[in-house]
Amino acid sequence: MKFIDTAEIKVKAGDGGLGMSHFRREKYVPAGGPDGGNGGNGGDVYLYATEGLSTLLDFRYQRFHEAEAGGKGGTNNRQGRCGDDLILKVPCGTVAYDSESGEIIGEVLYEGHKLLVAKGGKGGIGNTVFTTARNQAPTKTIAPIVGESKSLRLELKMIADVGIIGSPNAGKSTLITVISAARPKVADYPFTTLVPTLGVVSHKESNPFVVADVPGLIPGASQGKGLGHDFLRHIERTRVLVHLIDGSQETAEAMISDFDGILEELRLYDKALLDRPRITVVSKVDSLANEEIEESLNNTEALNGFRNYLKLKKTPYLEISSAYRIGITEMLDKLIEVLGQK
Repeated sequence: MKFIDTAEIKVKAGDGGLGMSHFRREKYVPAGGPDGGNGGNGGDVYLYATEGLSTLLDFRYQRFHEAEAGGKGGTNNRQGRCGDDLILKVPCGTVAYDSESGEIIGEVLYEGHKLLVAKGGKGGIGNTVFTTARNQAPTKTIAPIVGESKSLRLELKMIADVGIIGSPNAGKSTLITVISAARPKVADYPFTTLVPTLGVVSHKESNPFVVADVPGLIPGASQGKGLGHDFLRHIERTRVLVHLIDGSQETAEAMISDFDGILEELRLYDKALLDRPRITVVSKVDSLANEEIEESLNNTEALNGFRNYLKLKKTPYLEISSAYRIGITEMLDKLIEVLGQK
């Protein structure tokens, strides 16, 4: 299914039902009193988090959603039927914003979590309520209240234990295919991954955990360039970050720029992301086995230069090769250790 993580919709809560102005008409009761009932309340509109959903795609095709209106008040002081609430099922991690003001209305995070986004109108008041000793035959009623109407922007932020971050072609998609059953598109050109991918990882005797391979990052993403916020919004709810750096680059300077650039974009977007547990992983170390000896030596020098930089920064790191399954077990062991600390 195509991944859609934003949608613009309009919702309308149910209007309240009319209150009735009515007088009893019974045989042998020539002066029957007022008996008009109140109208029913209109239905509310809720967002309902559902684990079985992973996309907002349905809202791209149906943009208007309306709850049921309340019923009209009846005779014999019968109150009108209340309108049914409208329950809109959305993926866990969906955030609702008011499109006009930009203010956040709320979010639904776990299965069964409900969020009221539009309140139904109250039913009108029938004439029975206005009976007094001085006014035995009131005809007055009070009009019902109209249900709320809102334009909403829905935004899906994935909830995962681990978020794999890195520049385009750092090897994120290949890694997630190795450690989980997820099968994202993989190719040797930038921005292969245009949408986030979730995979469930089972390792040794530990509890399974969810890993998110999120779209690549370029300089300026914190201001919306490239995939921009499509990348960054999805790591806000991850517990641990795996920072992947392409170890097959020709120079240490390129790797350093890659490493520092990602951290700078995280800082510009949300400084709190830098305080999140993070594992630095150098990928594609299989490039050392290149048959071209000279190229292999050049890459070795580049890697050594980058290793020295990480040591200077006192940044612990791991090295892996997804293609040859080098270092994968050690990386998963470390992830389980860090997840157990949170």
